[in-house]
This record gives sequence, structure tokens and C-alpha cells, in this order.
Amino acid sequence: MGVRGLHWFVTNACPEVCTVVNLKEMAENHRSRYPGSNPVLVVDAMSCLRQWYTPESWVCGGQWREYISSLNGFVSVFIAAGIKLVFYFDGVVEQKKRHEWVKRRLKNNKEIARIFQIIKTNKQQPGRGMFFIPSGLATFTRFALKTLGQEIICSLQEADYEVASYGLQNNCMGILGEDTDYLIYDTSPYFSINKLRLDEMVTVMYSRQNLCSRLGLQVTELPLLACLLGTDIVPERAMEHFRNHCVASYCAKSQGSDKKASMILAVADYISVLPRSYESLVALAEKLPLGLDKTIFCKGIESYLLPGQMSPWLPCDFSHHSGSSLKQDGSLCLDEEIVQIAKEQHVRAESYMVYNVLSGGEVECSNTLEDEHDTELPGQALIFCPARQHIYSILLESAKGGTPGLRSLWLSRGPEAEKQRHHTFLACFQLQDIAEDLQTLEASVEAACSLLIYLTLQVDSLSLEDLHAFMAQALCLEGKSAAQLADLQLPQVDPRAVQLGSLFVRGLCVLLMANSACGFPFRMEDLMPWRVFDGKLFQKKYQQAHRGCSLHELLEGNEYWLTKFQNLMSLIFKACSAKGRNIQNRQRLNSSVTERRERVAGFYFPNRGRTQSHPYSYHHQNSECQWRGPPTPGYPPEAQPSGLGYRSRHRPARGQRFQLAPRWPR
Repeated sequence: MGVRGLHWFVTNACPEVCTVVNLKEMAENHRSRYPGSNPVLVVDAMSCLRQWYTPESWVCGGQWREYISSLNGFVSVFIAAGIKLVFYFDGVVEQKKRHEWVKRRLKNNKEIARIFQIIKTNKQQPGRGMFFIPSGLATFTRFALKTLGQEIICSLQEADYEVASYGLQNNCMGILGEDTDYLIYDTSPYFSINKLRLDEMVTVMYSRQNLCSRLGLQVTELPLLACLLGTDIVPERAMEHFRNHCVASYCAKSQGSDKKASMILAVADYISVLPRSYESLVALAEKLPLGLDKTIFCKGIESYLLPGQMSPWLPCDFSHHSGSSLKQDGSLCLDEEIVQIAKEQHVRAESYMVYNVLSGGEVECSNTLEDEHDTELPGQALIFCPARQHIYSILLESAKGGTPGLRSLWLSRGPEAEKQRHHTFLACFQLQDIAEDLQTLEASVEAACSLLIYLTLQVDSLSLEDLHAFMAQALCLEGKSAAQLADLQLPQVDPRAVQLGSLFVRGLCVLLMANSACGFPFRMEDLMPWRVFDGKLFQKKYQQAHRGCSLHELLEGNEYWLTKFQNLMSLIFKACSAKGRNIQNRQRLNSSVTERRERVAGFYFPNRGRTQSHPYSYHHQNSECQWRGPPTPGYPPEAQPSGLGYRSRHRPARGQRFQLAPRWPR
């Protein structure tokens, strides 16, 4: 992200670039200079996530209600100061930056492995220095900010380009983020989110003009400087030999500069005497290593040109190609009206991933906390592969076979259309057969149950204790505030529960995608994690369930929750039983796997030696019949599960994990 080495340079060797400013005063100055114009900060949301996530716990799957409270506090301060915020989120990974995106994901995998090593060794979360954002944070932050009444824009190309363009075209007070690319763009002033002291509304402004003065360059020469130093488009190694040559020449005539500072100063000195012409750029391109695209400098400089801007380094007839990265002319959907609807929903951050599939045939998802050395839980990408494939078929094989058309799903109105949308959504998770049973539940509970049934059908190692933990935390969450959840203390952190928490939240992202594809049978807010999940609370319930505590204790002595718990568990058992899934007890006392494995027979009561007078019972509201407890269908010998893992023909080899996000080929 950004220009290699530039952040270090401006913060350590060029202090005149960094100016401490008060945003309230800046807002007042903006009002004075532009009467009748409200001060607007355009926010690069992706670079702010780490600062926004203030809850202490981050490995357990996310403290979502605490996070919402933190976001609300952030927004409220700016509202009180009369500053409007416009939030931009990345909506796509551009092909020209794909290699850098992949490199970062692979690097993240190594960081995740170190996190799990610490958790396994110390039974505690690592320090904040190893902070890794919870799964789905960027996705759910969009919807959280929308519920707070904020304007959200999801980009059609690289977000930093759209942020800089918006700032320039709308005369914004500034850009709030943390990316040195904003020093290179000729756009609004750039403010640091990392240096922001919210209580005082004070932060650091990085001055583009002061940087140019220090380097002896003009603003139009900054894009070339960025390319020679290294960006996401021009690899840092490409001009390494050239930079070393510049440093040698520069140091011969300048003394006393730091080595790292000398490199940037030397490259700037070289540019300052270079004729500003396309021919100079062509000559520079000859210094690139063999095999690299000779037009890479043109592409790099072009990526910094905002609408209406020109560069002295590019030919006069150069065609400006910066525009939507998701091209409709290459759309996989031939219905232009459907594509346009999907595009508008994408930009307004109302849907999730649908436009990416329809227009580009690709889906990206970032890393999540999963242990690559855990051979019992399959990779999360594999677990959700069947659901994703079904969603793709809805989007890309519209109106084929039994797949309803997108026009019918998205544009039809009336009870039958609603029923079709709901049925199609459940079919993504193989749950259409129990649509009537699920529809009797409140929306957020139905979503949680649907996800748990799907996970139970896909993952053999998911045990009864795991389901108890998921369901108990979802019910107990109803009565807890953000402050109460923040006060919850965990004596230790279980690494398997960390994975399960991340798995559940990633599953909610898949629910969002299915809901978007099926024409929104659910309100998006009913699928948000703060409605059904809290990381620390799940950890607590997981450890209680696996140590064999009673249901009464698990549900905190609340009889209403206990009754609801039993009914919901009965529904889950019924659905799994119909699919031949036999759920087993598997207590893991003190995080160690016990050898005791029991078949579920009607109902499970975790305390040894006790009896249960109220087995799970399922009541159908529209029928007089009663189903009591899950039957225990026996597997024939040839169908007995050979071990714990993934219930699918996609089962990976032992220890194999998906390292990269799945991509849908053209």
C-alpha cells in the first residue's frame, strides 16, 4: 500500500511535511473560505479499520456490539463539529494490483500462524502489536455505518483513486486515511487517521506542497517519483539498481544525509534535472529489467491522474484509461437492466459481491483466523464452496433448469415472489425442505439456525457441545449491552473456539451474498453479527459446554432462553437427521480431546450421571403432531464416516488448506 519508503521519509527525515492541525478549526476555515458549503471529509475506510476497532478482544471472532458503540462514538464527534463524513470502501481488486494483493494475503497467512502458536502456547490472545482484524470487519462496517446514517460508497475500482477523485471534484475539506498515495495525488489535503486524537479533534496533516519544496519537485513530478521508488503497480525491485546508482551520484556531492533519506532525495534530484517529456520516460523504461513491461511507467503515472488532469511525462495523445475496473462490456450477464441494478446496489453498499460476479466473474475474500496445522477442521473456503457454487449458479445460470431468473427474483412483487426469494435463499444452503419450519422464527434467529445447520452438515467434527455453545451465546446475547460484553473476562482462550468463531462470522458473509443474489428475502440488518454473535461470549459458552456444565448454567438460569434453546436445537436435529447427519457428543476438557464419543440418542444432557426430564421437543405451529428429539439413523458399514472432517467430495488431503481466496473463472 502506498509508495515504498515515503511514509518513513516524511515522518523521520522531513518534519516540515507533518503539521499538527485541529479539525474543528480547519472546518471553520473551510466555511469561511466557501460560504454556504459544509465541510466534508472523505474517509478511506479500509485504512481506518484498525483504528476503529477498539475492543480489547480481537481473536475470538469479533466484539461486534462494542465495535458498533466505537463507530457511533467516532461518527458522533464529527457530527458535533459540523463535519460531514463520506466513507469509501474497496469494491474490487484491480488486475494490475492483483500480484501485490496475493503477496499480502500470503504474508498474512504467516502472521496468522504465529498468532495461533501464541494462543496454543499461552492460552491467551497475543498483544495488540500482532492485531489482526476480525473476519468480515470491512464488510460489516459498511452496514454498521449505514445504520448510523452515514453516506457509504463502495468503489468500482481502486478505492484510493475514487477517494482522491471525490475529494478533488467536491472541494472536500480533506481526506482522512493512512496511505502515502494521497501525498502523490493532486487532490484535497491529507489527514492521518493513525495520528487522530478524537477527544481533541487533532491530527497530522501531510503537506504535499512542503514535500515538493523539500524535494525540489513540482506536484506533477510526484507520480514519477512514486514509480521509481516502487508502488503496487511498479515493483520496488524493478528500479533497485537505478536507485543505487542515483544514491552513489548524490552522496558524492551531498554529505550528512541518512542512508534511507538519501535514496529518496537522490531519486528526486535525478528527476529535477530530467527533461519533462515522454521521451525521458521512454529512456527510463530502458533501465527496467528484462521481462518487465516497458509501458509500466506510463501505467503507474496514469494511475495517479485524476479526471481532467494531464502529465508532462505522457504523450499529448495519451488516452486516459482510469475508469471503472468492473467493465460492463465484459459482463457475464447479458441483461443490461439487471447489471445496472447490481451496479447501483454495489456503489451504495446495499449488496455484497453480486456485481463483482456479474461483471467480472471474480470474487475475493481476505484472510481469516484459521489454523493451517489443524487437520480436523477443513479450510473455510472449502466449507462454503457448495453454497458459493449455488449462488454463482443463481447469478450466472439465470432461469436455467430449476434456477429462477434474476428478473423474477429481483423485480417481481407479491407474496409468491417473496416465497420464491426465501425458498431460493434456503436452497443455497440445502435447507429448502424445512422452509416452513424456519419461516416461523424471527429473521435473525432463522439466519443463525440456517448457518448452524449448514455448518453441521458440512463439517463432521462439529459436535453437540459446539452447537450448544453457538446457540447459547446467540440467545444470551439478547440481554447484554456493549458495556456488559466489554466487562466479560476470559480466564483463557481456546484455539479451536477461535477458529469456530471466525468460521461463523465468515458464514454470515456468505449469507449476505446469498441474500443479495436472491433479491433480499431478509433485511441485511437481520444478518449482521451484532444480532447473533459475540466473540468473548462464544468463547465462554464454548468452554462451559465442553466442560460439561448444565443447560441451566449455560443459559444463565433464564427459563425463557432455555425453552427457546430446546426448540431451536430440536429444529437443528430434525434438519440434520433428515440429511443423515448424526451429531455426536465430544467434550474437550481443558482444550484436550477426550476419547469418549457418544451417539446422540434422542437428546443430550451434558452432566454425567444426571437425567433430563425435558428432552428437546419440536412443535410445528401449523400441525398437531409433535416431533420429540432427533432420531438416530444408523449408518450402514460402508457409509460410516471414516474420521472427523469435511462431509463432501471436496475433502482435502490431511493438512491441506486453501491459501488463496476462491476465484470464479470466466
